[in-house]
Amino acid sequence: MLKERLQRQLVSARQMSERLLNDFQTPEQWTNQVHAGCNHALWFAGHMGYADNFFISVAAPDRAIKRPDIDEKFGMGSQPTNDPARYPPAAQVLEFMRERRQTLLDVLDKMTDADLARPTPEGSPDFLADLASVFEMAIWHEGMHSGQLTVARRAIGHAPVH
Repeated sequence: MLKERLQRQLVSARQMSERLLNDFQTPEQWTNQVHAGCNHALWFAGHMGYADNFFISVAAPDRAIKRPDIDEKFGMGSQPTNDPARYPPAAQVLEFMRERRQTLLDVLDKMTDADLARPTPEGSPDFLADLASVFEMAIWHEGMHSGQLTVARRAIGHAPVH
């Protein structure tokens, strides 16, 4: 039961994000910042891929990939800029975001509830006590950042999503 709930929530959170991302079209829209330093839609997409890759590295290290270009532009501590030339095309960032989520879902699909109860590997952050918490954090993390995405979307002229 736990695995199925986590799967549904990961899919649901991503469906909402994808719905919001559909409204960004031009490089300028993708990198529009509500104020200087604020996260924009392209940073959101890259950061979701970066974060899912981190969660994969905890739950199934052999499935994580090295992407210094992604880490630098979208990782922890990265500083978004409104200059589209500083980023890869949105299609490439979205492809990475989607592939990493599919891999995270594949990792979860192979786990049992007993697997999910196992402690995370040595060196994992304290807030990730067991493998289930890795997937719970992925859901929470996306929800938090999708709230920022809704503001970026409204700033380019779109009505709220209902």
